[in-house]
Amino acid sequence: MSTTILFIGLMVFFAHFLSLQFRKTNIPDVLVLVIVGIVLGPVLGFVSPADFGKVGSLFATIALVVILFEGGTSLEMNVLSKSLTTTGKLAIGCFVLTAIIATLVGIYALELSILPATMLGLTLGSTSPAVIIPLVKVLRVSEKPATVMILESALTDVLSIIGVFALLHIYTQGGVEPGKLIGSVLSAMVFATVIGVIGGIGWLLVLGRVRDFPNTISSTLAYVFIVYGATEGLGFSGPIAALALGFTLSNFEEFNLHRIPSIDRNIVPLNDIDLAFYSEAVFLLRTYFFVYLGISIHFSAVNLTLTAALIVLLIYLMRIALTRAVFRDPGYSLRDTAITSMMVPKGLAAAVLASLPLQYGVAGGEIIRDTTYMVVLISITFTALLVMAYPTRLAQRFYSLAIGKPVKEK
Repeated sequence: MSTTILFIGLMVFFAHFLSLQFRKTNIPDVLVLVIVGIVLGPVLGFVSPADFGKVGSLFATIALVVILFEGGTSLEMNVLSKSLTTTGKLAIGCFVLTAIIATLVGIYALELSILPATMLGLTLGSTSPAVIIPLVKVLRVSEKPATVMILESALTDVLSIIGVFALLHIYTQGGVEPGKLIGSVLSAMVFATVIGVIGGIGWLLVLGRVRDFPNTISSTLAYVFIVYGATEGLGFSGPIAALALGFTLSNFEEFNLHRIPSIDRNIVPLNDIDLAFYSEAVFLLRTYFFVYLGISIHFSAVNLTLTAALIVLLIYLMRIALTRAVFRDPGYSLRDTAITSMMVPKGLAAAVLASLPLQYGVAGGEIIRDTTYMVVLISITFTALLVMAYPTRLAQRFYSLAIGKPVKEK
């Protein structure tokens, strides 16, 4: 027990050091944390996901909820309204093309049948908010592309989850109606957004009274968990609701919510102390989340590793072409466009979904799981290497040619 407590304390200080080095050297801390998890888990065998039991997956979900909520607080209404079209194009385009690439590789390289291969494709369709949101903030990406990437990561998670469960329903029940599938996707996002906004309004109505009680700095975060749990219980997307709740609280004046008589006009839903607390919570949670992710990675046959590397390479090449097509506006700088093209790492949603086909007895389920875990590792590594390389002149020239924007930026 004492060794575990010692390790937890050392990890916090180590994470602070990594964050400082990220700002100085452009070496993303998330990559080092995943490597630490790999060394502790698969390499040395000190710990395994089974040692955490249900706590591990619960902790990972809590980390994702807090990161998305905190990400929602950084979104601004005027920027969001200008970014929705771009977000839709990038999110849907990247999700569909990624699913197609991974499905084809699954069929021809891994020799999976069409259904398991499509499950692999949909599993890998999402991007990771837990990786993207912290990177976007540390890299100080402009507001509009930052908003696009944050929203994209939340939307693609929903698409992956619903898509995989639809295919599992086909596998177990023999079919699914396309109309119901589309309806479930839309309802999961729309109703979750509505719940998040209504939840934000509800919290504004009682926040003044809550703050009269002692030790209430964590009350808003506890309320986010309530909204997330209620949304998931209703069958909608809890992560989207958490994102919408954070957005509502930070933009309540733009919503004209202060005109509601029951809401105190002088209330500040998220003051500097609150934001500092949430930022620190995100820091601590993501530190242990990425270590846990590294512990959870399965190393399998060499051919699966090479196949995973091929999938990642094809996805990133596709992302460059897609970003070039979507970010034609000269208002997007070369740096912002290039960083957007790098942000296709896979994370929690892919890792969780990857284990489901095996649990349901789908043929090739183990291949789907192990390939996905390797894609998660390689994609995070690839994103980190690209972020590190971008400041070099050679990398900037490459992206200038690939994206079609001048190296010299305003």
